[in-house]
Amino acid sequence: MRPVGRVALRYGGMSEDRSRTVDEPRAPEMAKVRGEPVAPPRAPDPRTPLPPGPREGPGWRVAPAPDGRGAGDRPDRPPMVPLPLGRFLLILAALLALNFALANALTAPAPRVRVPYSPFFLDQLERGNVAEISAQGESLKGELRRPATVRIDGEPVRVERFETTVPEFADRRQLFELLLRRKVVISARPPGERSLVETLVLGFGPTLLLVGFFLWLARRAAMQGPGGVLGQFGRARARRFDPSQQHVTFEDVAGIDEAKEELREIVDFLREPDKYRRLGARIPRGVLLAGPPGTGKTLLARAVAGEAGVPFFSISASEFIEAIVGVGASRVRDLFAQAKEAAPAIIFIDEIDAIGRSRSQVGTLGAHDEREQTLNQILTEMDGFDPAQGVIVLAATNRPEVLDPALLRPGRFDRRIYIQPPDSAGRRKILAVHTRSVPLADDVDLDELAQRTPGMVGADLANLVNEAALIAARRGRSAVTQADFEAALEKIVLGAERKMVLSEEDRRRVAYHEAGHALVAMLTPDADPLRKVSIIPRGRALGITFAAPEDDRFNYTRKELLAKIAVTLGGRAAEEVVFGDVSTGAEQDIEQVTELARRMVGRWGMSERVGLIAVLPRDGQGSFLPGQEPASEATREVLDEEVRRLVEERYQQVRSLLERERERLERLAEALLERETLDADEAHRVVGLEPRARERAVAPAT
Repeated sequence: MRPVGRVALRYGGMSEDRSRTVDEPRAPEMAKVRGEPVAPPRAPDPRTPLPPGPREGPGWRVAPAPDGRGAGDRPDRPPMVPLPLGRFLLILAALLALNFALANALTAPAPRVRVPYSPFFLDQLERGNVAEISAQGESLKGELRRPATVRIDGEPVRVERFETTVPEFADRRQLFELLLRRKVVISARPPGERSLVETLVLGFGPTLLLVGFFLWLARRAAMQGPGGVLGQFGRARARRFDPSQQHVTFEDVAGIDEAKEELREIVDFLREPDKYRRLGARIPRGVLLAGPPGTGKTLLARAVAGEAGVPFFSISASEFIEAIVGVGASRVRDLFAQAKEAAPAIIFIDEIDAIGRSRSQVGTLGAHDEREQTLNQILTEMDGFDPAQGVIVLAATNRPEVLDPALLRPGRFDRRIYIQPPDSAGRRKILAVHTRSVPLADDVDLDELAQRTPGMVGADLANLVNEAALIAARRGRSAVTQADFEAALEKIVLGAERKMVLSEEDRRRVAYHEAGHALVAMLTPDADPLRKVSIIPRGRALGITFAAPEDDRFNYTRKELLAKIAVTLGGRAAEEVVFGDVSTGAEQDIEQVTELARRMVGRWGMSERVGLIAVLPRDGQGSFLPGQEPASEATREVLDEEVRRLVEERYQQVRSLLERERERLERLAEALLERETLDADEAHRVVGLEPRARERAVAPAT
């Protein structure tokens, strides 16, 4: 990372240079002392930088700092109009004249034709073809209803608007009566001509509007600070929540008590910073919240701000990056500047891995300069602000392993809090929080729901409560029942039911497929207990077999993983045993088996041939570039062979098991064809087996 140097204060774009001017003023005096002729002063070198001007002169003003503490020197903003006033007024006058001329040329009415009073005017009046006239002395001006033709100097001329003169000997009373008889409109203003106000509005209005619009843009650009309108790209898009808007506290966060306890110290520092400063204690500059999606990282950060009663700036890391180079770093500077002005405050950056990836990763097919500039600016800002200012940075990610080491060193994000999925007791508390505003029926058992939702995080449980409320409303109930929660759980885990009609052949094949899964689950000692089996289409599946552990699982043995593979292969094996042929219905089963077997061999060291080495990366994805794989080509060939052997061995064992238990397989499939859905007790009764009750002690996660 390149060091960031200090920026010298400059005036007029020139920097101060003292190296050439220190001794020059004394040169003429020394020449006089020695009796030498005084050399004429040299013309200044245009390349020589000018000295800085005094801060009391024009171009500088002293203004209070944004937080009111002290004063800061900064140059005046440029004037709204970047041109000299005289030149601007000259351009404005030229625009007005041009606009007035164009308006008159484009909107001027047709010219008037001077016609004889008699016979043309009187003849048109007798015919009723005169629409309106106006009189001014002896002059008459008017318009015809329909264009007419008059010969002037022997040439025919088309007349729409005319002008004529009334002779002195004409009978004006008779003319007036004729005008009334022909219902001619008589006005004091010549018809078709605009008034002075209309002329001014049409002539100068567009130009004034245009000039006003540009002046408004210039004023707005001046108010937006350096860069004008384009400078807005560099403004941070963080959403600010003031203490009055913060309604989330630690009471709204459940199931992650360990994380809350670690963050209470941050809250206490923001509330009473003097207690720590007296002892010389330094609060962490940054706290990294890491955990799977939906575990409540964002909610926990907002709860910290709500408990401390300080402003909360929330932004996603991806919002820093734009197509314009340098915008990301500018937004980082602006965000930290806003937080310092509002200190004490909290900055929350969600999904920080979007910009905080390790810069040493070469497997990403090239570097991302804009992302690296943004990351460098974050590192600089976190080094630059004093913890005593009361600005704390919280960041969230679900991939802490990809973050740059410089971001995680002490002095930056030096405190890391890992948020794990809640256990049964934690899920019970989360359900209690999310059901506070939901009317529950008397039969709802939150403890049972917590036990039946292993692996679910806070977001999943919130979705479960919402789905149950929607189902209850759809069924016309006044309160949510246990049946609504069970239906919502099945919808989330298994998928929504599909109203589709299968052919008898497809229905029979699906029944044997699901019966194979269920029977292997009931006959395999280390498999998860069967919960439900159904041939009702849900989501993308034509049938489902639901098996889940009875308690929270944080670790699996090799036997248990092999049992999972066996249960997953039971459907494909049942099709082959019964029909002598296989179908495409086992596509998802094959994907799950392949992924699990590859992890057993390549990540968890459960193969003797491969040994205790990690052949696959943590995310299971290899690098696109040669030489970046964690293992050689020969080792990966051995991995593929071991995966194939592991799956083939389990498949042959499952096939042999179903051939021996063919009678039970038939009974279970026929029961599914008849009832479509069987729970665990019903399925065990059909095949004549007792449900397995396995008590498992849960060890703490390490």
